[in-house]
This record gives sequence, structure tokens and C-alpha cells, in this order.
Amino acid sequence: MSEEPESVSVTTAVPEGQWVTPDRLLHTGGSDQPTAEDLVLASGRDLTPQTLEWARRKLAAEGRSAIDKRLP
Repeated sequence: MSEEPESVSVTTAVPEGQWVTPDRLLHTGGSDQPTAEDLVLASGRDLTPQTLEWARRKLAAEGRSAIDKRLP
């Protein structure tokens, strides 16, 4: 049996030293509730107690739309 390589959606060359996430690990999370950690990372911030608290407040006030606003 031969193992097929993992499927990845890459249309251009990946620069050396960088990696591409396999398709099986990518998901939209549309059916899941986002966590404070998800919101911090989606906003491009570092995970700190302060940013996690900020994210908890945003999620409490805005719900899922808090993360939807930050994703393409």
C-alpha cells in the first residue's frame, strides 16, 4: 500500500522555512462556539491574561459575531 500525501490547498510556491496547514486540519468552526483564545488569535494579538479578559468581554457582549468580524 502506498500512502498518499496529505491534501493541501496551495496555488503558489511556499517559501522555504514556512509550512502549510493540511486541509484536514482546516475548519470554519461555524457550528462551534468560539473561545476567548480563538478571538485573541483571530485578532492577531498575543495570548495574555489581559487579552483573554478582553476577548471574554467581547464574546459576552457580541457573541459569535465578535470573531466573525475579524475573519475574512
